[in-house]
Amino acid sequence: MKVSDEEFVQAFVRLCGDGWEQGWHERNGGNLSYRMKKDEVKLVNDRLSTDSPWMPIGTDVPGLAGEYFLVTGSGKFMRNVPLDPEGTICIIEVDRTGKQYRICWGLSSGGRPTSELPTHLMNHEVKKNCTNGLYRVIYHAHCTNVIALTFVLPLKDEVFTRELWESATECPVVFPSGVGVVPWMVPGGREIAVATSKLMEKYDAAIWAHHGVFCAGETFDTTFGLMHTIEKAAEILVKVYSMAPRKLQTIEPDGFRRLAKDFNVTLPERFLY
Repeated sequence: MKVSDEEFVQAFVRLCGDGWEQGWHERNGGNLSYRMKKDEVKLVNDRLSTDSPWMPIGTDVPGLAGEYFLVTGSGKFMRNVPLDPEGTICIIEVDRTGKQYRICWGLSSGGRPTSELPTHLMNHEVKKNCTNGLYRVIYHAHCTNVIALTFVLPLKDEVFTRELWESATECPVVFPSGVGVVPWMVPGGREIAVATSKLMEKYDAAIWAHHGVFCAGETFDTTFGLMHTIEKAAEILVKVYSMAPRKLQTIEPDGFRRLAKDFNVTLPERFLY
């Protein structure tokens, strides 16, 4: 049985295809990573290689020492992942120091993991710690309407959270902690990785100004669902502002408080003023 036929790999591949179908992954845009479970590593261990050299991650993630990750490849197209998983994605192992990785499977035609690997792994380390290991998925997509909003809304967590919450009633239930916003930075390096990981201590989603969104979750379904909900709310907001310069009515603070009570979620008061 091929590694690519395993259930967790198929779920990974499905998300890549779903994101492409949404229009979030032009060319080689966007990336995905998954922290593998111990039983999944054991399941494919006899098909993993240890021949590849150790390479620097570009940051330190000691909390992920010895962990294995399924990751999209740098320069690979999401639309091709369902067609050629072994050529477009890979399994990597993090060394015992948390400073290096090596490729154990995949990228059969050559290549390396996503250029956003520092951000992915730093986010994984944060989420592993603050969720007691429950969160395993980090997903980055170039969502059109969210990107558009970063040109016209103040780049503040409070503004983006409140505007998205008001756009669809399910939003405060799906992401009750809100969303964070990273001002524009050059992607791929440690600086933007640090900024994003700090936001991930508080939120499950971080918007990169003029670039896209990072989402974290326990499963592929919940993570994709979070991204989908945020982008749909952004699309509604873009349409509202295209129709009128201001909203004639919206969900008021007390409405959010009643919603939180009925759905048993906690909404930070700083987003309700």
